[in-house]
Amino acid sequence: MTKVLLVEDDAMNRDMLSRRLQRKGLEVDIAVDGGEAVEKSIQGGYDIVLMDMSLPVMDGYEATRQLRARAETRELPIIGLSAHAMVGDREKALLAGCNDYDTKPVDFARLISKISALLAVSTRD
Repeated sequence: MTKVLLVEDDAMNRDMLSRRLQRKGLEVDIAVDGGEAVEKSIQGGYDIVLMDMSLPVMDGYEATRQLRARAETRELPIIGLSAHAMVGDREKALLAGCNDYDTKPVDFARLISKISALLAVSTRD
């Protein structure tokens, strides 16, 4: 079973997205801030991370940079999620180390497609 770390500080977004991912057959674990995301990712076992970019304690950009700097999480697929849809937001997430980026509210079919594409690439490596 594919194991997803969902990093989201908003309880409603977290609940809605985790339920929908579980209905798709994914195992979902939760982190509510960037620091917790880094700690859990280092412990391992995740196939992909869905990283909110606007988080308390440590934002998603810094959490992603820290994950990319560590050998054990360097190749972990990360999709950045943000309510910000301004020009440059996607590029900022990709520069931080995200493999892909999507805006909120989440288009769930599009997100599942991105997850599937990244998992297909990571299993070929």
